[in-house]
Amino acid sequence: MSLTVRASGTLFSPQFSRTFSAPKITLLRFSKPSPSRFTPKINMSSSASAAAAQPIVEHVVLFKVKDDTDPSKVNAMVNGLNGLASLNLTLHLTAGPLYRTRSSPIAFTHLLHSRYSTKDDLSTYTVHPNHLSVVKDSVLPICDDVMAVDWVLDDVQGPVAPPPGSAIRLTFLKLKENLGEESKSEILDVIKGIKGKFAEINQISAGENFSPARAKGYSIASLAVLPGVSELEGLHSKQELANVEKDKVREHLESVIVLDYVVASPQSASL
Repeated sequence: MSLTVRASGTLFSPQFSRTFSAPKITLLRFSKPSPSRFTPKINMSSSASAAAAQPIVEHVVLFKVKDDTDPSKVNAMVNGLNGLASLNLTLHLTAGPLYRTRSSPIAFTHLLHSRYSTKDDLSTYTVHPNHLSVVKDSVLPICDDVMAVDWVLDDVQGPVAPPPGSAIRLTFLKLKENLGEESKSEILDVIKGIKGKFAEINQISAGENFSPARAKGYSIASLAVLPGVSELEGLHSKQELANVEKDKVREHLESVIVLDYVVASPQSASL
């Protein structure tokens, strides 16, 4: 399904909204290479906590699962991706179905969000045999499309790992051609300033993509963390305030992707 996205959509809620009915997904406990049930690991060790005062590398991957894919294969993909949280390279990793698509030219169905201390850690994760195995065996056979965006968060305000049940609003911006660095800085300043205007938001991460090969031309990314779904829905009551922020950057935008995701509870049997 292809959706037409207008730059006139707000940073928080473009006019089109689509909710996916994601298949039920059973999360298994995955402690090393064992096939036993697992709970996706969120690394909140002292090193991860200390990293909160340092730059954090954000890695977001969007997946479009093929229509009519066997739910067991979707489960295998999600479980395999969440199993990568066991790698010491990751400060945080969560994967699962999107809660809702608000705007996107591609009907993405699933998301992976992970965080790293350095770009080198992300690079090492990318070529790690466990990661390559999951991609080859579980992702590529059932996905029509994949998009990945990476950026640096200068300073985490709050936990490195968003708690289970947290709601995440992701926004990706494709800018008009030949836009100068001054305009890019202006857009990032507006996004970073949103947290102070919306009390529902606990954390804002925004930056310029540094891995353009799989980003489909989207060069600015942002990620807002909220306590839960109720706070996410509460953003819609502030449309007028959102329009004010939108007007500051609308002239620079060619296309916008806006997606919502809920961090899975370790005990949750379905999302």
